[in-house]
Amino acid sequence: MSFSYLSAIVFLPLVGAILVALFGGGREKLVKYLSAVFTAVPLVIAVIAFLNFDRSAGASIYQFEEKAVWIPALNANYHLGVDGLSLPLVALTAFLGLMVVLISWKIHTRVREYFAWLLLLEASILGVFASLDLLLFFIFWEIEIIPMYFLISVWGSGRKEYSSIKYVIFTLAGSALMLAGILSVYFTTGSLDIVDLADKQLAMVQSIMPASLIFFLLITGFAVKLPVAPLHTWLPDAHTDAPTAGSVMLAGALIKMGGYGIIRVVSFFPQVARDYAPLMLTLAVISVLYGAAVTLRQTDLKRLIAYSSVSHMGLVLLGAFALTEVSLTGAALQMVSHGLLTGLLFAMAGFTIHNVEERRLDKLGGLARQMPVAAVVFSIASLGSLGLPLTSGFAAEFITLAGSFSSQVVNGAPVFTLLAAIGVVLAAGYILWLIQRTLYGPVKEQYNEVKDADTLERVYMFTFVALIVLVGIYPAVLTDIIKLGIAPIAGLFG
Repeated sequence: MSFSYLSAIVFLPLVGAILVALFGGGREKLVKYLSAVFTAVPLVIAVIAFLNFDRSAGASIYQFEEKAVWIPALNANYHLGVDGLSLPLVALTAFLGLMVVLISWKIHTRVREYFAWLLLLEASILGVFASLDLLLFFIFWEIEIIPMYFLISVWGSGRKEYSSIKYVIFTLAGSALMLAGILSVYFTTGSLDIVDLADKQLAMVQSIMPASLIFFLLITGFAVKLPVAPLHTWLPDAHTDAPTAGSVMLAGALIKMGGYGIIRVVSFFPQVARDYAPLMLTLAVISVLYGAAVTLRQTDLKRLIAYSSVSHMGLVLLGAFALTEVSLTGAALQMVSHGLLTGLLFAMAGFTIHNVEERRLDKLGGLARQMPVAAVVFSIASLGSLGLPLTSGFAAEFITLAGSFSSQVVNGAPVFTLLAAIGVVLAAGYILWLIQRTLYGPVKEQYNEVKDADTLERVYMFTFVALIVLVGIYPAVLTDIIKLGIAPIAGLFG
């Protein structure tokens, strides 16, 4: 019997959460070491799965599949599997799961509950990316709301209760629309299997309602999570008030669920996606430019990074609806790259705020003198976000924009791409402004006692940097796998 890679990856953090919740009372070190073990092992398994993924011609699109009858009356199955699109996101989430445990090592408030929720959050996001049954997918999708709510409302700062409730309301509203879409798909086809649904091309099936309506029910649910302007307003509040680990998981993995879902919907409804691509590209450009413009106005360190995410995730929507193999590959690479870069940015923002006890940009400055190692890492993450060559940000943005500009599927795609490219220029403005205001400028005497990163903090910082540079120098380490999942989707558009 072959090893169940995906079940192990998804459920080991859940097992860890249960053990921490049951036996972690009053044992702070035990809780942290258990959490580290139950996130490190899934990461190791994810790396092994990544290395063993069959990249040869004629290989199965979905690999490491596990399938068992779950609810026969609904034709629902426990069905896990990954393709070239989902495997990198599984590996990214497993990586971030271990990193946020290390980032949270100095947490001393209600430690058992904190790490239990953190592990449950990781398990739910992994389940979303690994599920090949829509009902199972939806259950994992909903589970993540609970741990994120508690992480923000209990361990957050500022208006944490407001931000956590706002997150729940937006997410549940999007989920309600998505559930309506999933039910419509089920009543139309009698199937919940993602593999079957991609083969059937739902617009060609006699439906209980117009295919375009089902398409928009699903797309809207995913657009809330991405997020797409004007459905984005929950994101800056959640990021700003979440604890550092919550912000890292939110930016690094959770919002990628939206981009992943959008690309899957495109494969279900290729004709509808083609028909409404100009509308979606318009929303993509609005997200890119609006997010970048509002970022320039921010004075809070974490809020600035949060709004930059709205802009960068607009590029994912652009690549997804340019409907070419290159643009779709770029969109998938952008999700992974953004997860690494913005995850590191939020980790560095949290490190800075914790050490300096200040988050307003107009009160920061000169910190490179006191924390030179952290300043270098902060600068690398920031410059990667504006697309500096030899970082993952450059590779992802270049491939996305090049693929979108050359699209022959959507009329006017080059115009949309050129408009979105203005966002890259604006990114240079707000990123350089961020670095200058935080790390350089006049030295402030009140920060003389600020300490640089310790050994554990350097471990997670340098690990992030190594992956960012690896993908930047050799993007084929991801694109060779991504294109195996993207090619069948792009093939639907000629």
